[in-house]
Amino acid sequence: MCEEKETSRDGEACVHARGGGGHRSGHGAKRRSRGGGRSCRADPDGGRLGALEKNRTDARDGAYTGAHHTVPPGRASTLHPNGPRPQVSKLTQVFTPEGPTLRELAVQALSSVERGYDLLAPKFDHTPFRTPDAVLDAVASVLGRMGPFQDGLDLCCGTGAGAEVLARVCRESVTGVDFSAGMLSVARDRAPAAGPRLGWVRGDARELPFAAAFDLVVSFGALGHFLPGELPGLFGQVHSVLRPGGLFAFPVSAPPRPRSTAFWTLLAFDAVMRVRNAVWRPPFVMYYRAFRFGDLRRELERAGFRVELYPLEEFGRRTDGSPRARMIAARRLP
Repeated sequence: MCEEKETSRDGEACVHARGGGGHRSGHGAKRRSRGGGRSCRADPDGGRLGALEKNRTDARDGAYTGAHHTVPPGRASTLHPNGPRPQVSKLTQVFTPEGPTLRELAVQALSSVERGYDLLAPKFDHTPFRTPDAVLDAVASVLGRMGPFQDGLDLCCGTGAGAEVLARVCRESVTGVDFSAGMLSVARDRAPAAGPRLGWVRGDARELPFAAAFDLVVSFGALGHFLPGELPGLFGQVHSVLRPGGLFAFPVSAPPRPRSTAFWTLLAFDAVMRVRNAVWRPPFVMYYRAFRFGDLRRELERAGFRVELYPLEEFGRRTDGSPRARMIAARRLP
């Protein structure tokens, strides 16, 4: 266990993180967006979003939520089971001069989640696992029409992608929490100079060191780092740090069709990870086909949220008319 005190950009002390050592924070592959400081776009009808997308919970349209980003099939970049899914063709981009080598990825994969991300952190934003700008922009656009908000939390913040989304829609403060010291270091170094008060906290997402201090929590590509049995506790923690009426938002994508290459690629990846975790310690929990939307909705409602869905129209629709990607908006009930 470690006690770590981070200092915000303007010098104010941030909350102490209670844990980290040995605890999986559940953070996934995330990336900082192209820029901060962009103003929110106001909705012409006074901030009311367009027609609310009603959920479908059947297997055909159930969204996957897993690790890392996702962008729907057929787009330039991809969401992931929890939101955007990396395109197979982009996986070769790992081996670029700026990205990690095969040996470095192998060492990461045989480490714990925390240690693995510490090792990968300096080169993380040069891998295809970072959340695409298109996903960040789409979520920021929806949140901009729902806000503004006062204080935001980027859950499992990684190198700070969600924090920069929050900086566009929050007026007072933005906090990023992650248990990887390496990822937090990169996020801190790349933080924008302008915008709301910004702080970084090392801590475990399953044991958040905050009171009910936020009215918006976001997460990009983190859920694949949690096992199904951990969802109730995770959502309970998010509920506990939100003020009454506060919002928990994250993107999800529709699952690939069973006959598609993406379907079998993700299935194979998860199978390899399950075998790895069965024969090697410490485990590295990271799955793409982690949960279906119906399971997520059920656990969110049990934790005290009202769940709504907003289509991310930038990614188009499937042949049956359903959105390729949505933002889940879970509102904390009083």
